[in-house]
Amino acid sequence: MEELQASELGTREYWDNRYKEEIANFKDHGDPGEIWFGEDIVERIMKWIKKNVSITKNSKFLDVGCGNGMFLIELAVQGYTNLHGIDYSEDAIILAKSIAQKQDFQIQYSTCNILERLEGQFDIIHDKGTYDAISLNANIQEYRIKYLDNVHKGLNNDGFFIITSCNWTKDELDQQFQNYFVCVDNVPTPQFKFGGKTGNIVTSLVYKKL
Repeated sequence: MEELQASELGTREYWDNRYKEEIANFKDHGDPGEIWFGEDIVERIMKWIKKNVSITKNSKFLDVGCGNGMFLIELAVQGYTNLHGIDYSEDAIILAKSIAQKQDFQIQYSTCNILERLEGQFDIIHDKGTYDAISLNANIQEYRIKYLDNVHKGLNNDGFFIITSCNWTKDELDQQFQNYFVCVDNVPTPQFKFGGKTGNIVTSLVYKKL
């Protein structure tokens, strides 16, 4: 399995600067910023959540690396009420709180580094791009273990860990998660064809604790 090369996308400085710009854009134009991986991926994950009978409107959600919080906003629009978001960028949390407040949604946001701690237990832990960013850090092996340890501890025994990645395939994620989680479902994602072969632009998977 080929490891990813370190990148500025794996640094807090990059994300702090990015969210400072997005805060300014939101204040000036009301633009909440980018939806990571696009709206189509969010819609597909939402469809999976809504068809799962064990997930209720009061199930406790955590969005890891929530950024501007638009995934949680969509959950709130759909009537889910127990919503929590964390990000290690304080500016991301400032932006997310501003967006939720403008729409009068009660979403709990906090500045927290998933590599250091995770407080509370959750029924659904969602990650759309955070594990990818961690995988672009020079300390990938150390950080990956800390990430998986904390997500595993924070997920209820019968809960779901939903992750979307543009860097890793299902086989690669299964291998990396094999001591923590088992894959129970594959959320359909957009496909492309090249050279007679079909592939996915991103991978979106659902895991449960071992």
